[in-house]
Amino acid sequence: MMEDGYDYSNFRTKVQPALQSKLEEFRLLGLHSVSEDSLWEFLMKKKWKKAKDDVNLFEIVQDILSVKASDFMSFTTIESYKTIEFSFADENELKELLK
Repeated sequence: MMEDGYDYSNFRTKVQPALQSKLEEFRLLGLHSVSEDSLWEFLMKKKWKKAKDDVNLFEIVQDILSVKASDFMSFTTIESYKTIEFSFADENELKELLK
């Protein structure tokens, strides 16, 4: 997934306790449907999208624990919009939306 950068998936099992801790925090905030996979996807696409040559375990744990629920929810919302296909009955509807 990462081009010319560090493969973070090598650390996934080592940082699982941090992932679980963040998921428990999200559940306390009422976000019960967040999965470990969706949290990991957020980290890969947002936190770690810029390639780095070398990464330390403590940096990955710090990134996981610093995820804000609002940032995660914004990302999830935007990703869901990307998968929705819009179709308009006529061009006027599209123009009205783009005003």
